Amino acid sequence: MAELRKKVLDLIQSTHVLVYSKTTCPFCDRVKLLFKKMLVDATYIELDKTDNGAAVQEALADITKLNTVPNVFVNGDHVGGCDSTLAAFSSGKLSRMILAGQKRLDPTITDHKYDYDVIVIGGGSGGLACSKELGKLGARVCCLDYVKPTPQGTTWGLGGTCVNVGCIPKKLMHQGALLGHGLDDSKKFGWLMPDAVKHDWSTMVSAIQNHIGSLNWGYRVALRDKEVKYSNSYGEFIDSHTVKCVNRRGKEEVMTAARFVIATGGRPRYPDLPGYKEYCISSDDLFSLPHPPGKTLVIGASYVALECAGFLAAFGFDTSCMVRSIFLRGFDQQMAEKAGAYMAEHGVKFFKKVIPTKVELVEEGPPRKLRVEYKNTSTNEVGSEEFNTVLIAVGRDPCTSGIGLDKAGVIVDEKTGKIPTVYEQTNVPHIYAIGDVLKGKEELTPVAIQAGKLLARRLYGTGKLECDYINVPTTVFTPLEYGSIGLPEEDAIAIFGENNIEVYHTYFKPLEWTVAAREDNTCYGKLVCNKLDNERVLGFHVLGPNAGEITQGYVVGMKLGATKADFDASIGIHPTCSETFTTMELTKASGADAKQTGC
Repeated sequence: MAELRKKVLDLIQSTHVLVYSKTTCPFCDRVKLLFKKMLVDATYIELDKTDNGAAVQEALADITKLNTVPNVFVNGDHVGGCDSTLAAFSSGKLSRMILAGQKRLDPTITDHKYDYDVIVIGGGSGGLACSKELGKLGARVCCLDYVKPTPQGTTWGLGGTCVNVGCIPKKLMHQGALLGHGLDDSKKFGWLMPDAVKHDWSTMVSAIQNHIGSLNWGYRVALRDKEVKYSNSYGEFIDSHTVKCVNRRGKEEVMTAARFVIATGGRPRYPDLPGYKEYCISSDDLFSLPHPPGKTLVIGASYVALECAGFLAAFGFDTSCMVRSIFLRGFDQQMAEKAGAYMAEHGVKFFKKVIPTKVELVEEGPPRKLRVEYKNTSTNEVGSEEFNTVLIAVGRDPCTSGIGLDKAGVIVDEKTGKIPTVYEQTNVPHIYAIGDVLKGKEELTPVAIQAGKLLARRLYGTGKLECDYINVPTTVFTPLEYGSIGLPEEDAIAIFGENNIEVYHTYFKPLEWTVAAREDNTCYGKLVCNKLDNERVLGFHVLGPNAGEITQGYVVGMKLGATKADFDASIGIHPTCSETFTTMELTKASGADAKQTGC
């Protein structure tokens, strides 16, 4: 028993987040779901699946005086069982414990002369932020960036997905769609508009691409100003301190560095089905498409899928969306369904519980004609329909294959291709990773930027802060925007129990919508609160105009542990949509109707 006790203690001290649990324990399931939602890559020891599980549990009881599971440890400190862990999460203590871990260092890196202090592989938002911060701190830095063309031949400049084929062009096209709605509204406000107002795709695309081009150039200038060497080359590890770089002309160069930061991001996933890569486009192609897309099918129900379908329909294109199961997996499902319902009422046709089986060319274009064959997953009925454009948006895969991570000794998750890290540090102490390649972390541009900056400051500055992956705000720019922070309602119930969750909610109507005669009771907000902890707000959700601007402001309060009483004590700005969250009184538990009349 003494030897086993020592082994258990050694494991506790050497593991970042350790949970002793059992596969049959519902309280263990709550803790596992909590860590999953916190994006924490915990280590689980299932005592009912371990040969000496009973003996280990006895040793744990001797160490902690707790003879039940789950038994949770963070950085060697005992958190406790299910109730203690949930309480620590609610108070913010658990987050602080997780962020206070000790980082590994490689003492050998100062014993060798390298070409650079750091080579950053990837010139997206995270890689650029990290490179510029490292340069500002005096490190010798090289940033490698190379874009492999899409199956349709699309490529782009420095800046990564967000700038070139993601957040920036997406938000601008979303704004274009909102302007179209505004033109309709303006008639009610006295503006004399012609009856036939048309949208010109080429004009919009040209303007957006001109803006992106200016950003590409600006990033190159910013790297130069920070004395960061930029190389438009594809980097591949030869060993853990060496990369081979190949430029567009095929010229090879070998570079060495003391440290590396992997920031290669992700690319759209193409399912292995006939005709997909030959005839379909992805979001990597859409924003620079030289001709109007015409009748369009969007395959998927991700945020990329719904955002693209929303603005295409608003531009007047016949737009359909093929959904295999649910909208916006991972988000609050009540909010996701409401966002989808609004889209269905505003021009997007949905094929629900349907999957494509084949895409074939009917007629060359542009725009060409494509026939999509599909099957209903519930009834097995089959059908087909012709479209001009088929957009694949079923998820994204990390760009970790083909860069020699195996030669560098970096462990990669076999199933997802993502890289497990502890505070952005891989299993190889001098190799780090940030952004969309990280296992279990949010795939969001601001998260990658924050992680890159803070990592640079820890490595070559005096910074000690770690990137906080908890309570990250985000917004889906569907026609009716959806902003969220924290836990979806269903996850809060699964973790804390339905009796311990109070949900305050209300419909609301923006004042701007009244004169324009838009729908009543379409916009919606809710606060998911923990009754066991002074009604601390666990989840913030809003569906309405400018949801992104609303959500950003409230994240500060959420990070500081705001309660429902704190929201109530705040004075709202009238008349705004955001003030709704300072006046909510109705709970779901009351069963009363949350619909509103008046302003």
